[in-house]
Amino acid sequence: VLPFYMGGHHLLIFHVYSLPVRVPLYIFFAAAILITVFGNLLVIIAIAHFKQLHTPTNYLVLSLAITDFLLGAIIMPPSMVRSLENCWYLGSLFCKIHNSTDITLCTASILNLSFISIDRYYAVCHPLQYQTKITNCVTVAMILTCWSVSALIGFGIIFLELNIWGIEDFYFDNIDCVGGCTLFQSFASSFTSSTLSFYIPGFIMLGIYQKIFLIAKRQALSIHTSGCYNGNSERIKTSQTKMERKSTKTLAIVMGVFLSCWTPFFLCNIIDPVIGYSIPPVLFDALVWIGYLNSTFNPMVYAFFYSWFRKAFMTIIFSKIYKSDSSRMNLFKH
Repeated sequence: VLPFYMGGHHLLIFHVYSLPVRVPLYIFFAAAILITVFGNLLVIIAIAHFKQLHTPTNYLVLSLAITDFLLGAIIMPPSMVRSLENCWYLGSLFCKIHNSTDITLCTASILNLSFISIDRYYAVCHPLQYQTKITNCVTVAMILTCWSVSALIGFGIIFLELNIWGIEDFYFDNIDCVGGCTLFQSFASSFTSSTLSFYIPGFIMLGIYQKIFLIAKRQALSIHTSGCYNGNSERIKTSQTKMERKSTKTLAIVMGVFLSCWTPFFLCNIIDPVIGYSIPPVLFDALVWIGYLNSTFNPMVYAFFYSWFRKAFMTIIFSKIYKSDSSRMNLFKH
């Protein structure tokens, strides 16, 4: 272990991993990166290629998959080297770009999920208004808002040095060093960024999904008590309602996985400045990687719960998408 002195506050201990430990960790992280990149790439290709998947909900899922893909492709590899070698080899400018992009993608994930929850709210709670309220133009506006706000937060915090506002002298005297790339935040920065990027959208999503499931439960009870169906149109309507509920349930699980993976990190992110930055770096690093693994899990959730996604995945993997008119394949037909 190597001690790292922080201006008289305390000693932070950085672990130097031995070779027998480092090799299995490299294998694990490399596997997670490959699954993240290729899993989300399959989601991106599936939604982009198959016309049946060109819906407002899936455009938002596509935006989320792009977020996860970029995290796996450009954030996780250098983070792996930094975590296991305890050194940053790419210079201070790329450290700033890396940290900014990291914050941007994490914020984009939760904002994408927030807009997905709004989409699901109208689909389940106001189905008659859904097609007029959630149009393709509205979805594009949601996606542009998501990415622009996320980039503003991510790059603004780092390049304007808002993360060290008020503690600049302490940071440059005791934290900043050659070969280091630590995202250090004052209490004001960690509290504000965590609240805006995670806690407020998180609580809003939980409230929306709670309302959705209460209404969905009421709808299911109404269908059950109505007894028999009045004709074929009623069957189709009921089938569509069930599909919307299943889609909502799956996307709620995606949200739940996100919150489960990132909540420990964001709790520690607020607590750490309050307790004098005494959370061990190895624990903080582990919590960051648990958050990163959320991007690995998302394609697995789609594959597990959506039979049509599995069908799309198999079509892509076996190169059947090169067949003529494959984009019009009926993915919902068993």
